[in-house]
Amino acid sequence: MSRLLPKETAERLRADIDVGYTGDKVPGSDPAMAPLGTDEEAAGSPPSAEAVAQARRYETSTPVRQPQPQKGLGYAWVLISIIIIFAVAIVVGPLFLR
Repeated sequence: MSRLLPKETAERLRADIDVGYTGDKVPGSDPAMAPLGTDEEAAGSPPSAEAVAQARRYETSTPVRQPQPQKGLGYAWVLISIIIIFAVAIVVGPLFLR
């Protein structure tokens, strides 16, 4: 059995996930993560350090990737097209209503 850190708790794992150390989400508080470990604690049997260590290995098994910034306009071109269509309609529309 591997040597475990003394503070290997579900709360620490939840905090690491919230900070973004596991690489599967952007850093930020996640209220949906509240049940991680709290259900077991409320039932009177908190998760063992081994179980938390196993969960940590599973959560960190994928490499941490930094999101790559998008190049170009992306989906902004749709909004720009709609704005151009409305601007043309506002300018040209009164010419047809005469």
